Amino acid sequence: MGENTPLSATPQTTPKTTEDTLFPFLHSWFSGGIKAWVSAVLVGQWMFGIYILFRFTLPWLFDTIDESQFIHMIRGYKNGETFNNAILLLHVIPVMVISMSATLQLVPAIRNRYRKFHRWNGRLFLAVGFFGAVSGLYMTWGIGSRLSDIGAIGVTLNGLLILPFVYFTWRTAVKKQFTLHRRLAVHVFILINGVWSVRLYLMGWYMINQGPYGNTRNIDGPADIAISFASYLLPMATAELAFWAEKRKSPKALFVGAVAVSLIAIITAIGVFAASSMMWLPRIMESL
Repeated sequence: MGENTPLSATPQTTPKTTEDTLFPFLHSWFSGGIKAWVSAVLVGQWMFGIYILFRFTLPWLFDTIDESQFIHMIRGYKNGETFNNAILLLHVIPVMVISMSATLQLVPAIRNRYRKFHRWNGRLFLAVGFFGAVSGLYMTWGIGSRLSDIGAIGVTLNGLLILPFVYFTWRTAVKKQFTLHRRLAVHVFILINGVWSVRLYLMGWYMINQGPYGNTRNIDGPADIAISFASYLLPMATAELAFWAEKRKSPKALFVGAVAVSLIAIITAIGVFAASSMMWLPRIMESL
């Protein structure tokens, strides 16, 4: 063959663009941000679960529970109130179980490798979350477990949103609509843990400002109200940005998604540290 035939021609390579160079970095940043967020949530959930174990579960198991142990709560355990105490304990103690196990639903390796565990763990989480929402609404508005009406609006909306999200998360799993199920499952996880997030954001706010700033004793200050809504709306908005970036897979989308998940990971980590050091660990130590 002649030297000028196509077979002997030098292969032409397309020069790499800036986007081609940035894409692996942005993808790694985006993926790492999600892992950091989930890791911070896992640590915070386990800390919260251990707190419930020492403050509620063990005293209940050993019959040493007393209202004097719950003076820090808006309306805690009351000696002699059988029904309301039962609602409180059924609202709180199962949270210990799902705090220890629910975050595992977000880990792809566990979700894909241990599918039976994933299914039953998810059912338990949805059942506990549904009852927790109903019992939480009852305690807030039925027996007055609130410091002010306006301060309770955020947590009330949180509880109301849990109910349809639990249903549709379960429904999409039954119908094997797994793409939509995954999206809804992330949102229902955020909603069910909304009150946990309030603690993170509030304690993180106190730590950064070295005390209350825009907060009141009745939890109805501008910062209190903003935090009561941001505790679930902010991570839900971040999750939507992450899903959008994952679907688009463009450098610009990945950049937006990476920034969003990195910021929420930092916010969550600060909140976990603040809530652990200012709330949970001191009360765990009191129980020892």
